[in-house]
Amino acid sequence: MIKLALLFLVIAIVAGILGFSGLAGAAANIAMFLFGLALIIFIVLLVLGLTVYKKIT
Repeated sequence: MIKLALLFLVIAIVAGILGFSGLAGAAANIAMFLFGLALIIFIVLLVLGLTVYKKIT
């Protein structure tokens, strides 16, 4: 998911350089959404991993 976020970030940068502002904005929004989603999933799994680990041991 982070790879997709980085891909859309690169697309946004290239589109911005070439003057496609609408495409650049859309790609940047998609990249921010995917990065935020990956971050939320990471935090949830981290908290679950720490709580489950404490219950097992």
